Amino acid sequence: MKSYIEKPADVQRKWYLVDADGKTLGRMASEIALILRGKNKPTFTPHVDGGDCVVVINAAKVKLTGRKLDQKMYRYHTGYVGGLKEISYKHMMENKPEEVVAHAVSGMLPKNRLRSRMMTRLRVYAGAEHGHAAQNPEVIDFK
Repeated sequence: MKSYIEKPADVQRKWYLVDADGKTLGRMASEIALILRGKNKPTFTPHVDGGDCVVVINAAKVKLTGRKLDQKMYRYHTGYVGGLKEISYKHMMENKPEEVVAHAVSGMLPKNRLRSRMMTRLRVYAGAEHGHAAQNPEVIDFK
């Protein structure tokens, strides 16, 4: 018995289209992270970036459960003393709904050198319009 090790030159990428309208943010993000990492393929190799490309549309219509709409906060630090900044989820959805989905997916990918490469294959759009019709993305519908 020999184990199959996929080489970076052997990677075959597909394009997928996800409609985020009415989907729960976390459940959708975990499925997208699985596709970006390539774990849905039988040729999955942990140290090779073998995932597919994902286009997410209607990011502005994603939903959260419970009282997260009012309570969820995004935090970052500027690096200066007292530089902790907080932005509410509601404010982020009004200004940058694409960042909300990208942040959720990024947090579910492994924290290593491959994450930035995987995130370049994620395209998020607030509305229903996208410019990737030429790639013939396959529509995926999550539960």
